[in-house]
Amino acid sequence: MTTIINTPPNNAERGDSGAGWAVAVIILIVVIAVGAYVWLHYYHTAPATSGTTNVNVTVPSTPAPASGY
Repeated sequence: MTTIINTPPNNAERGDSGAGWAVAVIILIVVIAVGAYVWLHYYHTAPATSGTTNVNVTVPSTPAPASGY
């Protein structure tokens, strides 16, 4: 008579290690980094600088109202 012992393979033998999760996390970090780069360089406007712009506005004068009270 023959005795057969059937043991399921462990995770390392099946190839089901944490490598898939590591690759997914690295891809997620790369996507977030690229998104931040694009946001900062193409969609985010630079704050206005103070003291470098001179705006001159000429307002027309109105005549004084007639005093007829």
